[in-house]
Amino acid sequence: MQGKKIRAVSKNVDRNKTYTLAEAVKLVMANSKQTARKFVESVECAINLDIDTKQSDQSVRGMVQLPKGTGKTIRVIVFAKGDKADAAKAAGADFVGADDLKEQILAGKSDFDRVIATPDMMGVVGQLGKVLGPRGLMPNPKLGTVTPNVADAVKAAKAGSIEFRAEKAGIVQAGIGKVSFSEDDILTNAKAFISAIVKARPAGVKGNYLSRITLSSTMGPGVKVELSSVNE
Repeated sequence: MQGKKIRAVSKNVDRNKTYTLAEAVKLVMANSKQTARKFVESVECAINLDIDTKQSDQSVRGMVQLPKGTGKTIRVIVFAKGDKADAAKAAGADFVGADDLKEQILAGKSDFDRVIATPDMMGVVGQLGKVLGPRGLMPNPKLGTVTPNVADAVKAAKAGSIEFRAEKAGIVQAGIGKVSFSEDDILTNAKAFISAIVKARPAGVKGNYLSRITLSSTMGPGVKVELSSVNE
């Protein structure tokens, strides 16, 4: 039955056509309602970039705040001591600690989505490189996850900040909300995400940068976005 539903909604999408960003959002949301799954699907945005990821000056990575949130509960842990630890707890961090938290992670603790640390704690966090690195969770000052302002970082994570990074093929993708969101909310988040990617354009990239933008729900067909519409 589900296979038939997927084939049916796929017919609603013209593979040879590009849609304005607003049209793409409307189509993705309409298709998701037709499949009526038992779980709430995410809305995904994939952006193909004309970059050479083998070149050190063409990496694309950063953090963006989605104005309407992600629709997910983000579990945040913080490496901090003293007043900074208290501030992190007050801001809503799920776990706060130092060497004790390191030992828990080495023992198998993995129920977290974001790791934040004060600069003075990076000596401890550095010992977790083999654990956090493969999950893409190693704190990084460029992403704002190594900071003395841990409270602000926790609040941003909880409010819907997401990390993005170009894969080897030059594709950046992220969930920008849930199909339970309104079309306007998804459109707002999509614009924020695309804008962040545009602003992260490496100085070493000449000529075209954005190659293709596609929107889809978790189980739905991809909808190609007209590049000229992303600034509307």
